[in-house]
Amino acid sequence: MTDLSEGYSDIAIDHFEHPRNVGAMDEATVVGSSENPASGASLELYFKLDEQGIVDRVTFMAHGCAAAIAAGSVSTELLKGRQLDKGITRDELAEALDGLPPSRKHAYRLVTDAVQDAAASVT
Repeated sequence: MTDLSEGYSDIAIDHFEHPRNVGAMDEATVVGSSENPASGASLELYFKLDEQGIVDRVTFMAHGCAAAIAAGSVSTELLKGRQLDKGITRDELAEALDGLPPSRKHAYRLVTDAVQDAAASVT
C-alpha cells in the first residue's frame, strides 16, 4: 500500500482518494491508452468530442498506483473544453497536482501519452 504522506500533496491525495470522472464511457468518440511496463501502471482516457474536436466530456480508468489515479483524475478536469489535438503538458499536470514524488512522475507521461494516442486516432 502507498504511504500517501510521503511526498504527495493534499491535492494529489484528494484526487486519489476521491477521483473525478472515473469509468469507461460507452458513448466515447475516441479512447486513448498508455502503460508503463516498468511500474505496471496503465491509463485509459475516454473522450466525447463535439463537431470541432473540443472535449465535451472525458472519463478515465487507471490501474497500478496512486499517482496514476490522481493524474488521470486531474487530467479530466483540465482537458474538458480543450481541443484534443492541443494535448496537455506534464508541467500543467504537475502544477494542477502540486507535484508528485520523484519516483511517481511517470504518471504525467501516462496521461500525455494517452492523450496523444487518442488524438492520433481522430480522423
